[in-house]
Amino acid sequence: MSKGTFVLAAGGTGGHLFPAQALAEELIRRGYTIHLMTDERVRDYGKSFPGTETHIVPSATLSLSKPWLVPSRVLRLYSGYRAARSVLTRVKPLAVIGFGGYPSFPPIMAAARLRIPSCVHDQNAVMGRANRVLAKWADAVASSFPTLMGLPPEAKSKLTFTGNPVRDIALKEMGAPYPGFDTFNLLVFGGSQGAQFFGEFMPKVFNAMTPDQRKGIRLTQQVRAENMAAVSAAYEALGLDCELNPFFMDMPRRIADAHLVVCRSGASTIAELGVIGRPAVMVPLPHALDNDQLRNAESFAQAGAGWVHPQATLEPTGFAQFLTSLRSQQGQLQQAAAAALKHGKPDAAQRLADLAEKLGKGHYP
Repeated sequence: MSKGTFVLAAGGTGGHLFPAQALAEELIRRGYTIHLMTDERVRDYGKSFPGTETHIVPSATLSLSKPWLVPSRVLRLYSGYRAARSVLTRVKPLAVIGFGGYPSFPPIMAAARLRIPSCVHDQNAVMGRANRVLAKWADAVASSFPTLMGLPPEAKSKLTFTGNPVRDIALKEMGAPYPGFDTFNLLVFGGSQGAQFFGEFMPKVFNAMTPDQRKGIRLTQQVRAENMAAVSAAYEALGLDCELNPFFMDMPRRIADAHLVVCRSGASTIAELGVIGRPAVMVPLPHALDNDQLRNAESFAQAGAGWVHPQATLEPTGFAQFLTSLRSQQGQLQQAAAAALKHGKPDAAQRLADLAEKLGKGHYP
């Protein structure tokens, strides 16, 4: 018999859904029922979400750069609020936990009006715009990093540092032994925009290497489907040992197998790198709101776990030389892997579940 219900609210991308999934897995282990409120993108990113029921809630991003769209988007958010309120009234959750993105906006606002305890969790080192507003209404705020930039002053007393929860599929690779150096396993990935950039950039990098420098590299790379033929042909011409795919379902296993990862620096990526313990060369998404990916990358690099290379300064020959040099420094790579492991928070889902239970029992703050 269920001990009660929690509603998790999240934007429908992996960055929001993955930590929500990790919390859902932990709360289910503790005997609770989970409902998810999100948007239509869950069909691509949330196929493995373990909730009892998924509710698609209308939402919209508010942007003052397009003021003529604000009235229609406010109406859509209000429609989402009414839908969320209806679900919460029927489900009667112990608490609502939001993970950012505007789809979390209606559920948290509805919870506040219904006096259902709520918490917002922010995955990044810089608080997202939706969470900044919701932090004023929620009962608690949880952060992935010890320092959370952008937190409203009136919400500082609500803050708890939990870390960023990672899915069970990543926890299975926790602290995996660093691979031997018979080959050099390089993993390259970065979400849709990252895959596009790396698909165009990395063939130029490997072309800038000599055959001897490419020898022994085993590359695994995420490549967008529309770029697959061109990237595959480029690597075949170079004689590069590679495996290419638009999406790897077993990405944590791929991370564990890697000596080095080249990637973007989204919050879930940083969290999984830390739990598994692998060094990374991070190319933050340029023009990201509030430079959140840059702040995430800087936190990881400052711990000694990786290197930050802004996209605007990248050049194929220089990056080829950097990777070749780094590959030869086996001791430095192993030290960075150990630093990554120290940066990780494998108990983040447990910490956040503890906070959720306190909210549900009325013991917080």
